[in-house]
Amino acid sequence: MTTPFPFTAVVGQDDLRLALLLNAVSPAVGGVLVRGEKGTAKSTAVRALSALLPEVAVVPGCRFSCDPAAPDPACPDGPHETGPGAQRPARMVELPVGASEDRLVGALDIERALAEGVKAFEPGLLADAHRGILYVDEVNLLHDHLVDLLLDAAAMGASYVEREGVSVRHAARFLLVGTMNPEEGELRPQLLDRFGLTVEVAASREPDQRVEVVRRRLAYDDDPEGFATRWADEESSVRARIIAARALLPSVRLGDGALRQIAATCAAFEVDGMRADIVMARTATALAAWAGRTDVLAEDVRQAALLALPHRRRRNPFDAPGLDENKLDETLEEFAEPEPEDDDPDPDGGPDSPGGGGQQPPEPDSDGPQGDDAGARPEAGEGGEPQPSGSGEQQPVRASEPFRTKALSVPGIGEGAAGRRSRARTEHGRTTGAKRPQGALTKLHLAATIQAAAPHQLARGRSGRGLVVRRDDLRQATREGREGNLVLFVVDASGSMAARQRMSAVKGAVLSLLLDAYQRRDKVGLVTFRGSAADVALPPTSSVDAAAVRLESLPTGGRTPLAAGLLKAHDVLRVERLRDPARRALVVLVTDGRATGGPEPVALAGRAARLFAADGIASVVVDCESGPVRLGLAGQLSGELEGTAVTLDELRADSIAGLVRDVQGNQGRSGSSSWRAA
Repeated sequence: MTTPFPFTAVVGQDDLRLALLLNAVSPAVGGVLVRGEKGTAKSTAVRALSALLPEVAVVPGCRFSCDPAAPDPACPDGPHETGPGAQRPARMVELPVGASEDRLVGALDIERALAEGVKAFEPGLLADAHRGILYVDEVNLLHDHLVDLLLDAAAMGASYVEREGVSVRHAARFLLVGTMNPEEGELRPQLLDRFGLTVEVAASREPDQRVEVVRRRLAYDDDPEGFATRWADEESSVRARIIAARALLPSVRLGDGALRQIAATCAAFEVDGMRADIVMARTATALAAWAGRTDVLAEDVRQAALLALPHRRRRNPFDAPGLDENKLDETLEEFAEPEPEDDDPDPDGGPDSPGGGGQQPPEPDSDGPQGDDAGARPEAGEGGEPQPSGSGEQQPVRASEPFRTKALSVPGIGEGAAGRRSRARTEHGRTTGAKRPQGALTKLHLAATIQAAAPHQLARGRSGRGLVVRRDDLRQATREGREGNLVLFVVDASGSMAARQRMSAVKGAVLSLLLDAYQRRDKVGLVTFRGSAADVALPPTSSVDAAAVRLESLPTGGRTPLAAGLLKAHDVLRVERLRDPARRALVVLVTDGRATGGPEPVALAGRAARLFAADGIASVVVDCESGPVRLGLAGQLSGELEGTAVTLDELRADSIAGLVRDVQGNQGRSGSSSWRAA
């Protein structure tokens, strides 16, 4: 077993260490979500925490870590008698992003259950993590069905495994810790709210601190055991402090004044529900215990707010997490209890920095969406006429207010990653049939299995009540659900699109489609074309908000190299098919259909469009042409793509014009290159 990097040897990252230590003191705080760029010691700090946790008492031989003082009466290994039990270190269980459902919740032996009626249950990771830490690295990449299981277990404190009428239940109370890089996509709001605290981490820009990070890491890599020994005293000191804080925690008093400040703060920042209030109260109490106090002070409430609220105040996926600290201070001051007349100055009010970690989170005061003031005064543009190739680019304009869009989907049935856009054969969804299992059986089709086994019962000498089932009789259920797609936006940023109101509406439409892609768990990419070339503004990624940032700063102006934009998009899809062949693509081309620059630009654009049709790539053209005289070029382009065209108005879910069109009949031999609105 490898020696973990010592927790106390982590350089900087004060907020991260504090959040983890508060959960060690009070697991009821609800876990930690660590957000930050790669290479910032997120995983190192989390893995090091388990070595600091006190040992737990368990029932000997129980696979579900029952507490001997209060064993679970429904434990599958029970019933247990109360007793002294055995001591073992607290566990930290890692959940791989690609884990199966059975690996997470456990599995039943279906053959024995059918033939013998025996509940032969193999525990999963939730059972291993009971009374310990469940750590999910890259939690934002976790499949939706695993997220649902985690939500259920976190809410109920128990895991239920059911297979065709046979069920097992066991306790599953764990400290949920996740790490993620926001560039790779955001979490679903339901899972985001399950994390008690959140911390933003970033690499230090101070040369001395960076030097120390490298020095310690090299020393650890050269001699892990020797390095850990040098930090053993500091580790023991923090471990003892955790034990002392846990013992003090029941004595900490959370007064009415502190509760009023907590409630006022949550109301001021308009967080949803009451979980934020409860988490703040528990966090403030843990902060007081960690500092060795029995009273919760105002600075505890402030620090609790900075840890518990940033991820709960996001109103939409494109809002950056964070708090306005000036507003926080004003709220706390307004609802502070009046000090008595004969007050003695309280022990210096310097911020409580327990264990080197009481600093305020390094949250910037500005949110991402309001940081781009540069687009306030765009050039008027020429309202639809292409500008000369030498014209200067115009300043970016802000996107108009996003709206709910019609749902676009790729026709046919795919086999891509689970999502919410297009039909697909998936592990979850409605049962559509049965087949022989390839490898381990995961979803039994009971009726088909019995039907396969029934004709052979006499020949197999069946004499008891149970069926005589062989491996060849088992049938896997085939299911149909929804998949996520790659939505590649190809946006015309030329001079013909540069009129202020027009480009603002275009950006608003693309932003609306990005929001739809976020909700449907798609990957997105962004290709833009203007002047004389096309650029990949954002390679395919799960980070929809990264695409929104690139869109916001998109400049406009110059000629319209439509063919270059289409060829660049086709090349992006070609490379992406090699990386992820199961994920189907939907191309959203946002243009007025004009093509200028170079010899025969319209003919060249038509030839480029036919490449998409030949490859069976689903496409939709968002027609941005405006004005009293319209040439209908976008509609002609959609014919070359074998897709369809919609106007900006038709894209709205509440538009009068119906967008429900079935164009599969136009797809010729492939049947998969159309798009449809559902």
